[in-house]
Amino acid sequence: MTTIAQAKTSYQAHFSQVAKELGQDWKGWVRRLRETAISRFGEMGFPTLRDEEWKYTNVALILDTPFQPAPYDVRSLRSDMPAWVSLGSFEGSEMVFVNSHYSPEFSSLGQLPRGVEVGSLAAAVTAEARWVESHLARYACYQERAFVALNTALMQDGAFVYVPEGKVLEGPIHLLFISAAGKGATVSHPRILIVIGKGAQASIIESYTGRQDEVYFTNAVTEIVIGENAVVEHYKLQRESERAFHMATLEAHVERGGNFLSHSVSLGGALTRNEINAILDGEGCECALNGLYIASGEQHIDNHTRIDHVKPHGTSRELYKGILDGRSRGVFNGKIYVHKTAEKSDAKQTNNNLLLSRDALIDTKPQLEIYNNDVKCSHGSTIGRLDQDSIFYLRSRGIGVEAARNLLTYAFASDVINRIKVGPMREQLDQLLTAKFHGGS
Repeated sequence: MTTIAQAKTSYQAHFSQVAKELGQDWKGWVRRLRETAISRFGEMGFPTLRDEEWKYTNVALILDTPFQPAPYDVRSLRSDMPAWVSLGSFEGSEMVFVNSHYSPEFSSLGQLPRGVEVGSLAAAVTAEARWVESHLARYACYQERAFVALNTALMQDGAFVYVPEGKVLEGPIHLLFISAAGKGATVSHPRILIVIGKGAQASIIESYTGRQDEVYFTNAVTEIVIGENAVVEHYKLQRESERAFHMATLEAHVERGGNFLSHSVSLGGALTRNEINAILDGEGCECALNGLYIASGEQHIDNHTRIDHVKPHGTSRELYKGILDGRSRGVFNGKIYVHKTAEKSDAKQTNNNLLLSRDALIDTKPQLEIYNNDVKCSHGSTIGRLDQDSIFYLRSRGIGVEAARNLLTYAFASDVINRIKVGPMREQLDQLLTAKFHGGS
């Protein structure tokens, strides 16, 4: 069994290897950032069950697997890639990343409004894009989060999206991350930076996938900056290999009058943890976090969310739903934090969970932390099984037991899916749910 110290040393060796390979490709300020991050990672090490924020999620399996940095290799994807990564056809741009490296041969940017910049983060850093240094690693805190520090130190490439003031994107931008492990276990550290200017509007889809028989580790960090009165719809679809590990942090910084809508759907992965944090740092901000996690077998899916109401008149709504079968385990830890300066805040948080087997387990912890009396906040959580009266009603109409169970489970999940505004993504997820929960009826 690998100790935490041994695993930490291994990733520090990864840093030395990556730094040597990159040479002068990364500018001085990025080099200093990476060195600071690996130093901080060395001080923190990996989280353990003794850490309050990790008490229900054990990362020992990640530490015990000898992951090697994933190379950029698209040769194995050319023949069958569309069959297992397709999101359906939609009007918009699609950027494809293989092991976190931008792959222009698989990408299609289409027609973008003048001034909109989309591309490889590594290329943007090399070209000294004027806005990258101002925002990269300014929001996702690597000083306190080990996996964010690891990503910041070891990131080699990823995506950037820049939408200037007043621009409106008619179609979504799809950021597709494919892990191709091959014969050995590999690790990649995708980094995404999204900057949306004042009054601009954009929809971003962030999806992760890989072949079902491969073992790999994806450690992703996304930073989203939402300018004054801007509107951002962010969708994340995680459909990794059931032998894969997925750690991801999303940090959204919302300025005055900004609107942030997030949908997170987790379907794959042996061990998955999503951290989604939204800071409402301007008066009149709006935020909605919606999530769906479906686990079976021995899967473990952990969702940690936090919404910070920093300024007055902010509104937030949160709905996360989980469906757990087999011996799977889910975790939901959601916090709404209302600062002393955030009077007239209006926040509601809901977490509902459906257990389909006696061995499935959920740990749920909705939280409110309020430091202003002039607010309207509520939270709640439910854990239950399928309603027997509803099953009896459906059976009395000639529907079999299994079909009735599938129908009710499908209805429970579709409440979140129907909130997705991107038609092709919603339709594909609806087909997945139909096949999984409704096929037998």
